[in-house]
Amino acid sequence: MLTRVGRFLRKLRIDNGEILKDMADKLNVTVSFLSAVENGKKRMPSVWNSRICDLYHLDDNQRTEFTTAIAETENSVEMDFDGVAVGNRELAVSFARKFADFDEKQLDTIRRLLEEGTN
Repeated sequence: MLTRVGRFLRKLRIDNGEILKDMADKLNVTVSFLSAVENGKKRMPSVWNSRICDLYHLDDNQRTEFTTAIAETENSVEMDFDGVAVGNRELAVSFARKFADFDEKQLDTIRRLLEEGTN
């Protein structure tokens, strides 16, 4: 089943005049792996988020669309804590555990803080 991330990647690839092999080469993966990601059979590696944004020079609207597609496609998130301070790891895990308990006002506050941090 084609996921929203798969549709985004396929459209991005086609809009750039690329075939599967072209994008797969840029991402250093096999054509079959990229195809499986596009078709929802494999999860998109988390490192692709920033890599695709950089490789394809996505504008703010495209980045938002891509991030939204990722969020809608993913049911879980894997985090790499290599080199992250213990206190920051604990913060991330604590946030994940309590995420479902936040109300909309709290989530809006967190969202604004995160957006300010990227500008």
